[in-house]
Amino acid sequence: MSLHLKRVSLGQWIIAALFVGIFFGWEFPDAARHLQVVSTIFLHLIKCIIVPLIFSTLVVGIAGHANDLRAVGRLAVKSILYFEAVTTMALFVGLGAVNLLRPGVGIHLDASNEAGQQLAATKITFESVVEHMAPQSFFDAAARNDVLQVVIFAILFAIALARAKAQPRQNLLAFFESLSEVMFKFTGLVMCFAPFGVGAAVAYTIGVHGIGVVVALGKLVLTLYGALAVFLLFVLVPILLITRIPVLAFFKCVGEPALLAFSTASSEAALPDALRLMEQFGVPRRIVAFVLPTGYAFNLDGSTLYLAVASMFVAQAAGVHLSFGQQIPILLTLMLTSKGVAAVPRASLVILSGTLVTFGLPLEGVAVILGVDAFLDMARTSINLVGNCLASAVVARWEGELAAPRKASLGSSRD
Repeated sequence: MSLHLKRVSLGQWIIAALFVGIFFGWEFPDAARHLQVVSTIFLHLIKCIIVPLIFSTLVVGIAGHANDLRAVGRLAVKSILYFEAVTTMALFVGLGAVNLLRPGVGIHLDASNEAGQQLAATKITFESVVEHMAPQSFFDAAARNDVLQVVIFAILFAIALARAKAQPRQNLLAFFESLSEVMFKFTGLVMCFAPFGVGAAVAYTIGVHGIGVVVALGKLVLTLYGALAVFLLFVLVPILLITRIPVLAFFKCVGEPALLAFSTASSEAALPDALRLMEQFGVPRRIVAFVLPTGYAFNLDGSTLYLAVASMFVAQAAGVHLSFGQQIPILLTLMLTSKGVAAVPRASLVILSGTLVTFGLPLEGVAVILGVDAFLDMARTSINLVGNCLASAVVARWEGELAAPRKASLGSSRD
């Protein structure tokens, strides 16, 4: 019996915990509301890994190639070009789905607009995004788990280290290499608790929101999930084929962190495991440590698609007819304002509220969407994760450095 249990992979345990959490939250909602502490503890353990893991891997990856610092700039340019192309496709997939299925028709906006007004008060401008990229204090950014600021500080630190004399450079590189290895082992230990965190998170979500709210706004939920499925099949899979990345091996590799992102609705929860598994998939550590965290700020495929669906949903629910020409400026606004705001709490809803105000659409729509946002967030977060993992593999392929997947990436993650 014990041997049989050992053969069950962590991904299978997570799937089982997902269904147990759904059942428990449905049957025992009062008890499920007290399980948030379990998922919170798991997320705290995950978050304490992120900064030392990203910082150490980036420093080793960049400073360890002191003779080729131009490669860092090349990585940045290729990553940004890829991010822009794919997020634009995500916007148009979302726009097509919401215009085809029209989930907002028949919905009455009689809820209070107070929630939308509060979110809209958080102003996001191009200047504020650029200003936010510069870390004022590494320790402040680390305490807030501000991934973008940590990445920028790590890049500058690594470039400075690469220009230092040989002896201090080697001493610090040895330290960060050791730290990186230890943090990957740390990740493996924490991931053993993933099924408990996942089950508790799902049970709490169902216990608080119930199944009824999903049924009431089921068409919106189905529209988003369907659009994300179309994006996965007709955008991400063709990219895999064009870049000659093995499709089945890739999805087997990212399945476990994607499940974790879906069930916890947290990109941060899946980041450490995704970093480790993509390295096992064949992406060099210096590339995955740069592309994956940067993508969390600039390549939110699922969130971008969600914004297109949600904004048109509000317009439809308000009875406002928008021609294709009128929808394009809204998409362009979403494309610009959705960059670099990963550190903003409830970033997608903040951007949505600001966009609704800009184009004169009713903020009551935000209150309606909030009823099912927990379920929408689960789907868009998992696609964000898959899209960023793919971005790291594509950039590695462009660099000519994508190796064959190691066997460890196809099995259990508890090695």
